[in-house]
Amino acid sequence: MNQHISPTDTGSSPQKSFDVIIVGAGFSGLYMLHRLRKQGLSVLVVDAASDVGGTWYWNRYPGARCDVESLSYSYSFDDDLQQEWNWKERYSAQPEILEYARHVAERFDLRRDIRFDTTVSAARFEEARGQWVIETSSGESLCAKLCIMATGCLSAPRIPDAAGLEDFEGEYFHTGLWPHEGVDVAGKRVGVIGTGSSAIQSIPILARDAAQVTVFQRTAHYSVPAWNGPLDPQTEKEFKARYDEHRQRMRENDSGILYDLQDINLRAAVDVPEDLREAEFEKRWQQGGFNFQNSFADLTRNQESNDLYADFVHRKIREIVKDPVTAEALCPTAFPIGTKRLCVDTNYYATYNKDNVTLVDLNASPLQGITKSGIRAGDVEHEVDVIVFATGFDAMTGALTNIDIKGRDGRSLRSEWSEGPHTFLGLAMAGFPNLFTITGPGSPSVFTNMFVAIEQHVDWLADCIAFMQERDIDVIEASIEAQENWTAHVGELGEETLYPKANSWYMGANIPGKTRSFLAYVGGMQVYGDACSQVAENGYEGFVLSSTSATAQAV
Repeated sequence: MNQHISPTDTGSSPQKSFDVIIVGAGFSGLYMLHRLRKQGLSVLVVDAASDVGGTWYWNRYPGARCDVESLSYSYSFDDDLQQEWNWKERYSAQPEILEYARHVAERFDLRRDIRFDTTVSAARFEEARGQWVIETSSGESLCAKLCIMATGCLSAPRIPDAAGLEDFEGEYFHTGLWPHEGVDVAGKRVGVIGTGSSAIQSIPILARDAAQVTVFQRTAHYSVPAWNGPLDPQTEKEFKARYDEHRQRMRENDSGILYDLQDINLRAAVDVPEDLREAEFEKRWQQGGFNFQNSFADLTRNQESNDLYADFVHRKIREIVKDPVTAEALCPTAFPIGTKRLCVDTNYYATYNKDNVTLVDLNASPLQGITKSGIRAGDVEHEVDVIVFATGFDAMTGALTNIDIKGRDGRSLRSEWSEGPHTFLGLAMAGFPNLFTITGPGSPSVFTNMFVAIEQHVDWLADCIAFMQERDIDVIEASIEAQENWTAHVGELGEETLYPKANSWYMGANIPGKTRSFLAYVGGMQVYGDACSQVAENGYEGFVLSSTSATAQAV
């Protein structure tokens, strides 16, 4: 920027003003800090947590594990890092991922520019100064030319308004805010409210130790087996030998995940003979993980094909779960398969065969509230000692709207997004100069391998900021026209799929009062990346650029 500020003494004597402030010390914030520091900028990262890791710092519930395979869920920007780090399992558990984040912070000496235990309560753009003022939980004000929100897509836990909770005499926890010291459920009666990903991962673990686990299910979710296990050293060695090739393939496909796609997988499921279709479903089921949803090309676009896909999983559930009533309750029917995030599990359905596990179908016995000694559903009070709220997040927008962000002329981001988020490329918003979001709404984010999405965003932003440095540009802001065109494009692509048929967090439908809108870009990582590159190649077309020595110009 025009007035460079040295990043010295950010530890014992923190400065008040920086070139860039990054909110969030998860994987996006860490890499963003690394890139900008190499460009000679003074950067400060602030995070409410006491250490790095973002969502993997907070989500410590039993069984917490990534649903993308370890060898793909990692940074690619440093070859020594990716070659030297060894993963233990096919799908890494939360402690190992957090250990990896800490290793990265140590390797690149990132902690000296991170302020932990610091919550950002407000951020406002002061137009006269051309700076963002960041207000923290301690009452301190920090200033920066640029502000980058690396706040994550699933980092604002949804705490339900449970009637009677204040009277409950036991313990209760949200999976996204799990105590770091853990929770001892040995010999206790546990009630789990919710059956999304965190519940599907934690229920089998809780059932190992608890005297009784009662699961309260409003909407059954689809889950496929992970077939997780120790990572074979030879497999890892062979994969790493071709890391550059694998990483390039990840960047060039829709999901940022490696899949073995044959001719049959590029066809519509309805066009494939039944015997071949069944064989392909079975093959993908046995391979495990998200690989299953790439069995055929039209599963999230063609209802007839989706019905065949769902029927296969229903039959698997009925094979696994012995009690037919429980099995039917676990078969999702309220939405097309894949239109809520597909879950990846270890022994989830089989857990319902255990004597100490009970499923309560809230459609048959509606949740009445929390009592002094348990949970009332229908006419029955289920006594529990511990309640686990596996009720998810205010996804995509919650971490941003939880901060009082004020842009040009005092406009509020909360108000601007009251009818759904409007962004340009999921990176910037009109009326909020010099403010960027990493994997924000309107970008592929949650529809991809997050590491691929993060690195693409960080690299684009670093290049954009370098462009500003080279040309003495002080202010960059998305134009209203570019923003509205992109937001409309995101919505139109979403409407071409089956996703709107589900009341999912993809649509914002899991939060009472939140406007229903399509929150992520479903056009694929490669198409999106090409669009971003084109904007940059055209001199940041769609942005308004200005400097103190020049009149604002639309590019």
